[in-house]
Parts: sequence; C-alpha cells; structure tokens
Amino acid sequence: MRPAPAAGKLVTNAHVPPKGRAARVSRKGIEWRPVRGGSPEPAWSFTESRLIFAFRTAGELGRIALTRAAIRATHDDIQTTIHESLGGTAMNRYKRLAVCGVLLACTGVAAAYDSNPFVIQLGTPDPGIEDSAGGILVADVDDDGKMDYIVTLAGHIAVHDNAGKRLWLKKTDLTVGWSSENMGLPGHHGPGVAAGDIDDDGKCEVVYVTKDGVIRIADGATGNEKATAAPPVPAGAERWEMAMIADFRGTGKDADLLLQATNKDGYRTGRYLAAYAVKDLLAAGKPLWTTDQFAACAHNGARLADLDGDGRDEVLGQTLFSHDGRLLAQAVPDRYHIDSVFVADVRPDLPGLEVVMLEEGANQLQVVAMSGPVWRAHHNRQEPQNAAVGRFKKGSEDIFIWCRSRYDEHQKPFIFDSSGKMVFEYAMDDLAPAGWTTKGVEVIHTIDWTGQRHQLACAKERHTSGDVCLFEPLTGRFVERFKEKADRLYVADVCGDWREEIVVLNGGELHIYANTAANPRPDEKPLWSNRNYRRLKQCHNYYSP
Repeated sequence: MRPAPAAGKLVTNAHVPPKGRAARVSRKGIEWRPVRGGSPEPAWSFTESRLIFAFRTAGELGRIALTRAAIRATHDDIQTTIHESLGGTAMNRYKRLAVCGVLLACTGVAAAYDSNPFVIQLGTPDPGIEDSAGGILVADVDDDGKMDYIVTLAGHIAVHDNAGKRLWLKKTDLTVGWSSENMGLPGHHGPGVAAGDIDDDGKCEVVYVTKDGVIRIADGATGNEKATAAPPVPAGAERWEMAMIADFRGTGKDADLLLQATNKDGYRTGRYLAAYAVKDLLAAGKPLWTTDQFAACAHNGARLADLDGDGRDEVLGQTLFSHDGRLLAQAVPDRYHIDSVFVADVRPDLPGLEVVMLEEGANQLQVVAMSGPVWRAHHNRQEPQNAAVGRFKKGSEDIFIWCRSRYDEHQKPFIFDSSGKMVFEYAMDDLAPAGWTTKGVEVIHTIDWTGQRHQLACAKERHTSGDVCLFEPLTGRFVERFKEKADRLYVADVCGDWREEIVVLNGGELHIYANTAANPRPDEKPLWSNRNYRRLKQCHNYYSP
C-alpha cells in the first residue's frame, strides 16, 4: 500500500498512479491495479487526493499541510474539517465553496444523482408556456458547499437543496413578470431574486423585491425574513423592480446591491439605478451613487461583471457604467435598441473583457470594450435577436458569436468570429432532428458540457413547452436531444466539477441532466470560483441567458 505522507508534508501528486500500476476510479476511491493482473491495491482515496489538490490550488491555502487523518471526514463534516485544518483561519466564502466543490464533485456527493434526469417535485403551480414570469438560479443557500435550486414563479419562491429536499416555499408577491417593456423588470424568465452572503455573516441570504417596492432579505436556508428596506424611488419610476448583488467597493465580498427600475410611463426600460452598500441600505443611509441615464437593454435588467479585473463590478447595458457610477462607454448610436447583452474575452489582444450587444432596428451586432466600441457588423441586415458566445471550435481558444435570426419559422443562424467577420451560416431545418419544431430554438445557453475546452450550445424548442437539445453552434449538428416539456431552461455548474448541468422546469418539477461520461479534466477549478460566472448566472433572463 502507498505510504501516507508525513505530517507537515503536502502531497502534490496523490492522484498519480505508482509506477507499473493502472488506476481505476470507483466510489471507494482510486484503486491501483498491477498492469498484468493481481488484486487491487487501495491507496489515497479519490476524496483525499482531490481535497489535497483543492488546497494545493487554492492560493494561500496551498501552504496548509494535511495528514491523512485530518482529511478522513464524512461529507457532512467537510467544512468543519477544512476549518480545523486551517487552524481556525478565516476563509472567504467563495474559496470555501471552491474547495468544497472540487471535493464534492470528485467524490460523487453532488454529482451522483441516482437518475438522469434527477427529478425534484417543487409543489408549485404549472406555469405553462404562456406564463413567462419567474425563472431559475442556483446557489449554495444552506452553506454546505453544494449548489441548491431556487425557482420563482408569479407569487412563489421555491428553494430545494442539492439532493432535492425542500428547504422552503414562500408565497409572496415578488416582482417577476413577462414583457419588461410593458410590466417592468426582470422580464421574461427573469428569476427576480439574488443569493449571496450580503451581510458578511458567513451564511447565504436570498434578496428579492416585492411589488410594494420593498427590498426583502431572507435567510437562505430557512426563508425567514432577516431584514427589509424601502429606499427612495426615482421620480419617474413606479417602484424598484430588481435587486442585484454586487461588489462596487472592491471588498471581495457580496456586500453591495444594485437596484434598478424602469420608467413608469411609455416604453419601459431600466434607466434608473441606485448602488448601495448593504449596511447603508438597511440603515436608511445614502447610496454609493445613482443615475437616471443608464441606457439599458430593452428586454432585461442590467448585467454585472468585473471587466477590467480590478475587483469591482461594472454595470452593463447599451451603456457601460463604472463601479462608481461613471459612464465608461456606449454602443455606436443609431436607430435601434439592444435586445441582448453578453460578456466574453472576445478580443484577447485588448485589455479586459468585452460586451456583446445585439441590435433590434438597425439589425447589427456590436462588441464594446471599456474604452469604447471595438467593432460592429451585420449579415444582410438580418436581426440577430438571440445569441450564444463561446469557444465553439475544437482545438481553438477563439471566441465565436452565434446569432439565431428572428424568422418565425425556418431559422437561419449565422456566426461571426472575434474580428467581426461572418464565417458560417446554415438552415436549422436541415440539421434539426425529426419532429423538432420549425420555429427553431430559444433560451440559448453556452454550455461547458464535454469537459473539453470547446463549448456547445444548449436550447429548448421555441414557443412551446418542448424538448431540450445540445448542438454545435459552428455546424448546427444536434449532439443530444432530451425529451421534455420545458417551460424554463437554465445551465449551471451544479455538481462543482466545472462541467455544467442542464436544469429544466417542467410544470411543477425540476429536471437536472448531467453528463455521465468521465470528466477528461477533473482538475479544473469549479466555475463558481470565477466571480463573473457568479454574477452573470444571477443577472439573466430569456434574452440574455
């Protein structure tokens, strides 16, 4: 048997087979089997190896020395073990989540659902395809290192843990709706809630706005209301409509909120913003900044991301606002509005990340950096309407932008490369499987599914509670079809192995699909360790998944 490392020595290759032996991964851990036969020889378990690896790759945690005894823990004691191993050292909530995520994913705790799909009974009304109010997000609401599920519908918030157990179900008049230009934010499929440790107590809170304009903060694990706030509302708005978790002060925490509201008269867009430190908001204090000049995406709320990597969030729409409320950049002006907003490193040769914007009216696509517009392009003036942005070419790090086209039927997607050149187009009818609707696809997510660097797209049948698919954006080839009656679709790294799962709302049930194939790159960090991933997975809706 492989000897355990001496105390005070950090193992960096615990998952490497001994010479002359092959590894076989099982639920019991890693077994080393002699190449020419013989009995399996147990060594460091997969649990132990992955925990050591997680600590080794988690920044300052790499200095921690663990003995084998120190990491023999039940899965329910993971956080206690980590805390004790650190000698009581404080750990950022998201570093703890990243460490737990690596461990849980690789030991099968979060990933090992007994069925595929894994089904959760929500006990909520069936929304049907006609009612687009509410959506899905995932967060570690009960602070056990595993991602949990939050589903919102008109009048309901349903929260279930990673294993499907109901944590709480609240009937409340939260602000969700359908068309944001008519009803206000958050728009079609917008969840209208946010989740994070906003009061720095080490526990998750759920934040939402009710239709009386009150911002409500609930305990993530129980749903019990912890605090409320009713800040002043801009003169041109009816009420505050969205609350988004942010970090505008560079604290490294989720201790700020961005409030957004639309104009109450005419075509409604989210022009009003107010940024608050949570402690000031709850004390009826002054905001960090406000504006009534934010040019928002026409159909959804602002999106948040740290574009320049300075640890502070920017606010994204047709205009880009800084962490302190200054206008940084805006799209090329023309007769249009913005339908969708995405964030990616489209041009790695330029500093920071870029924002991808889809126009309705002028029917072009724009890429805008913090310094200003980068390029603008169109394909025969066809409206792009919906998009997927990602690394879609095998063996390449290049970013491509797949655009769906707006045709009611017989969609003809077209794709731009990172320079703005249109490089592919095809007819979806030629590639869709038999029986797929001629209306094409909608709610299109870029997804890390395979475990390789290249990404796929995940979408549902358009304008129906229909099937879900995975397809290759550059070729249009359907990789997999899931028979469903999907009312909502969401994609996120639920199991913490950095691959993403597919989360479907089917009537009153959640269906979670995972890739059951072996992960070819298990040592990648969980996606939740990326701050921008956390932000963008909460600030989303139908148009900007």
